[in-house]
Amino acid sequence: MEKNLKYSALLSIYGALLTEKQLSTMEYYYDDDLSLGEIAENTGISRQGVRDFIKRAEEMLDFYEEKLGLQAKMRYIDGIEKAAVKIKESTQSTMLNKKVEKLTDDIIDMAHKLR
Repeated sequence: MEKNLKYSALLSIYGALLTEKQLSTMEYYYDDDLSLGEIAENTGISRQGVRDFIKRAEEMLDFYEEKLGLQAKMRYIDGIEKAAVKIKESTQSTMLNKKVEKLTDDIIDMAHKLR
């Protein structure tokens, strides 16, 4: 089983929706970079049991992202924020550009609040 950074990101978004045991197992595996054997030793679960916990938790994280799409929405918000920053940086000091600058500041603020 190859580690996938996707699940580390999904874990930070949906981790609270997992059981305590699934969450701790996933954190050991993805955040602490422990092997299946090390996790098994730490938790008293068999290596196969640890693998099963991780697989089930990954399936649940995929399900939550498929239904809620929060990770995709965060990427979209990041894109909007980056575009607003580029617009702001490219404006010069005219009255119209001051209005554009104010609007881009508002967009950036909204993007920060949505996180």
